[in-house]
Amino acid sequence: MADKRLRPRKQPGQQRALDTRERLLAAAARVFSEYGYAAGTTNRIAEAAGHSIGSLYQYFPNKDAILVELATAHAREGIAAVQQHMDGVPLPESLEGKIRLFVRAAADNHRDDPALHRVLFEQAPRPPELLEFLHTAEQNAITAATALLTADPEVTVTDIPMAARLVVNTIESLVHRVYVNGPPEDSDRFENELVNMLTRYLTMGQG
Repeated sequence: MADKRLRPRKQPGQQRALDTRERLLAAAARVFSEYGYAAGTTNRIAEAAGHSIGSLYQYFPNKDAILVELATAHAREGIAAVQQHMDGVPLPESLEGKIRLFVRAAADNHRDDPALHRVLFEQAPRPPELLEFLHTAEQNAITAATALLTADPEVTVTDIPMAARLVVNTIESLVHRVYVNGPPEDSDRFENELVNMLTRYLTMGQG
């Protein structure tokens, strides 16, 4: 059963209400990025948005509900960015090029406001709905990666479904750990080594 404490109170229908809600969420992102989770209070969020605390509580019961909204929106944006790479332009012909494309997409998703990203995915609560959404997104990514690796003639690893899972999870987890405190000075080096590691794994036995 969904935790009502982590759900928005009001789903606006009119444009004015939609604008208010978006201002509150934008202000919350700034506050959490600057102050972190503990000091990112609803009073600070309301003040940053230019609204009263009463107005904030019309839309969200507490700051955790706001964090869940921000985390969900951020996850959706990341998924959409990867999907755009899949659907928008032809993929590189080489396996290395494909892997590099997805490493860069993951890095781009983490590059923008790492302080907020750290709060969202290391400190924010994760209700069942958000966990289910993230699990479904992960499974969809693994399914897409399985199809991509199956069709690539350079891939020689035997267990492609497991390889797809390892590739998706490795990219996400390592990029998060490296970028959570801000883009590293050696980001190009990190990208090259991660791409090289995954490419070698997928083509082991060749050369």
